[in-house]
Amino acid sequence: MSGPIWKRLLVVAFGAENSRRPSSPWKRPKPESPMPPNGTEGIPTNVSAELMVVPPALSWRAISLPRPLEKTEEPRPNFVALPRRIASAVYESLAASPARDAVDWSMVDLWWGDERFLPAGHPDRNETQARAVLLDQLPLDPTRVHPMPASDGPAGDDPEAAAAAYAAELAAAARPGSEQLPHFDVLLLGVGEEGHVASVFPEMPAAYEHRPVTAVRGCPKPPPMRISLTLPAINTAEEVWLMATGDAKAAAVGMALSGAGPVQVPAAGAHGVDRTLWLLDRAAAGQVPLRFRSLR
Repeated sequence: MSGPIWKRLLVVAFGAENSRRPSSPWKRPKPESPMPPNGTEGIPTNVSAELMVVPPALSWRAISLPRPLEKTEEPRPNFVALPRRIASAVYESLAASPARDAVDWSMVDLWWGDERFLPAGHPDRNETQARAVLLDQLPLDPTRVHPMPASDGPAGDDPEAAAAAYAAELAAAARPGSEQLPHFDVLLLGVGEEGHVASVFPEMPAAYEHRPVTAVRGCPKPPPMRISLTLPAINTAEEVWLMATGDAKAAAVGMALSGAGPVQVPAAGAHGVDRTLWLLDRAAAGQVPLRFRSLR
C-alpha cells in the first residue's frame, strides 16, 4: 500500500487488570450514538479501534507475549484462540519464540472462538491444528484447556446440543453471580473475505444471535456445521484483536472500519471492552479509511 506506514510497538499484558470489566457480560456500556436498525443488541457503534500494519517478513512476531504471571496472582488469564486459517502463522511464531517461556502457561485458561463440528482429532478441526502446532509444546494445565465439543462427543452429533454444552461450560467458569461467561482477557479473530469473524457470517442467523454460543448450520464455507461464540459474547473480552492478510481481505477490512453494520459485516461488530486492535499486512490495509492513517 502506498502512502503512510504505521510503525508501533505493541506491548500487551493480560490477566490482572480486570477492574473495568462490566458487572455482567450482557450489560455493556451504552453507546452515545444509537444502534443501527439492523444492528445487533449489545454491540456499540462508536468504539474506536487501533490499527497496526505489519510487514509480511515479520509474520506475526510483532505480537508480544503476555507478561509473566505469579502462581498466586488472581484472576487467571483467559485467552480465546484463533480460527484455523490465520492461526498457523501465529502459533508457529509463538512456538518458536524464546519469549514464550516468560509466560506461566499453567495459569492460562484457553477457550475457542469457533470450531468445525467434526469428530475429535479430525485434521480440519481448529483444536487439532492448535494442539499440533503449539499447545502440545506448552506446559498448559489440561483442565484449563477448553475445546469446543466434537461431533462424536458426549453431546452427540447435534450441534445445538453441543453449543448448549459449551455455553454451560463457559457459565461454570464464570464468577459467582449473574455472569454467563468467564473473563476473556484477549480474544483473537481472523477476518474472512466477506467480513466474517469466528463462524458468524454475514446475514446468517448467527449474526442475529444473542445467546453466548450458537450452532451454525449451512455455513457458506465447508464444513457446513460449526459451533461459534456470538458477537455479544465476543464483545465481553477485555481486548479483541482482529487479524487479516492479503488483497482478498481489503474490502471487508475497509467496510468494517468505515461503519458497516455487524449483520452485513460481522467484523464491524467485534469490539473489546478496553481495546480493539486490528493487525493487518499492507495488502489487507489497502482500503483502510484515511482517518486511521498516521505518519508516525
